[in-house]
Amino acid sequence: MTSVLFEGSAIVTVDDSNSVLDPGWIFIRNDIIENIGKGQTPKNIRKEADEIIDASGSAIMPGMVNGHTHLFQTFFRGLADDKPLLDWLEECIWPGASELDADTAKTAATLGLIENLRGGATTVVDHQYIHIDPQIDDAVCQAASEAGLRFILASGWADRNYHPPLTESSQKVISRINPVYEKWHGAENNRIQVGLAPLIPWGCSDEAMTETVATTRAWGGSTHLHCAETEIEVEMNIKERGLRHVHWLESLGLLGPDIQLAHAIWLDEDEIDLISKRGASVVHCPVSNMYLASGVAKIKEMLDRGITVALASDGPGSNNRQDMFETCKATVLLQKVNRLDAGVLQPEEVLHLACRHGAKLVNKEKEIGSLEVGKKADLIVVDLMTPFSAPVHRVASAIVFCATPRDVIHVMVDGKLLIRNREITFTNEKKAIARATECAEKIFQKAGIASRLL
Repeated sequence: MTSVLFEGSAIVTVDDSNSVLDPGWIFIRNDIIENIGKGQTPKNIRKEADEIIDASGSAIMPGMVNGHTHLFQTFFRGLADDKPLLDWLEECIWPGASELDADTAKTAATLGLIENLRGGATTVVDHQYIHIDPQIDDAVCQAASEAGLRFILASGWADRNYHPPLTESSQKVISRINPVYEKWHGAENNRIQVGLAPLIPWGCSDEAMTETVATTRAWGGSTHLHCAETEIEVEMNIKERGLRHVHWLESLGLLGPDIQLAHAIWLDEDEIDLISKRGASVVHCPVSNMYLASGVAKIKEMLDRGITVALASDGPGSNNRQDMFETCKATVLLQKVNRLDAGVLQPEEVLHLACRHGAKLVNKEKEIGSLEVGKKADLIVVDLMTPFSAPVHRVASAIVFCATPRDVIHVMVDGKLLIRNREITFTNEKKAIARATECAEKIFQKAGIASRLL
């Protein structure tokens, strides 16, 4: 048994009352928060601690949930600064992704997970839809296992209307994912989960979508998919099926609490009402939505209807960074300017989206998402004594509007420090960067994609 005590910090609990224990302390035994309090640490608690970490001048908060990313895109950041979604796919993602194998995918995932941890995320949902090499899913799970964070592999595909080398039937996908599910689902003290994730409505047949949801429901899991990301995608669905994206899911009898809708920008009011009525979740990707000029999601309207809205970076190819601090800030600012309402979202509210709503998204709301006795020890320690944050008048505001990945001092998942004193503990970070650069160079050379590396 091991125990760790953090003391002297502002403890941002993200509990139901938005309690901030300032200063406060938090005591962890093995992987569980055993005690937490305000003021000086009781002497008996200090005596029990195997390690005491002075966190003065910092804030401790729950690790955030990155509810939607594509780790393979770690190799693709900055290649599509001037392209809308469909052009970006055709000219950049598809050619490059077609050259990936299990080894390069694992390399990309490793660097991407380091980035996520530095960016405040302790749980990551990877919408992984590249299966040129059938061993990629296994390799990505291996990367997550070695990194030690909480990880959901959302294995995706398209069975029609997509880049032919990346198109495959749902039957083939389910057959391939079964051994991955058997090997990794619930592995590493239940930190790793495996599910299915059709890529896009216009790339998915009715039959494939129905079979996918049936399979994930048999597993007791969730189905993850892009939804209404761009206006043209919605128009394509209406032209072919006569239905908008959410209406299509409803017509198949599939919309429910286990459906996760990434982006969800181009929704009409009836679709929002349906999402609320059926208890489905939305994953908001504000930076990516701006980067690709996709649009502004109606987040406030969704929250007013009681919809679970988690936050996400999206992949580095359509964001350039997997940074949950940036995501939090962008969430607030985008709603402010879109609605011309300075008070539309408060910092405390957006932390709830990043933590509590994220935990609910991945069905872990009883384990993670807040710092409370009995919950898992998934937390981050953020330096507030910087020129960008100090003086701090409101801790939640400093985190949302001022903090950056460079301010992350410690990251703990399941009671283990994956970042200690700003250093990655599970691998050599410089070697991981060098290896990723080498792999990217080879991939882009094969794919004929122009890059500074070539």
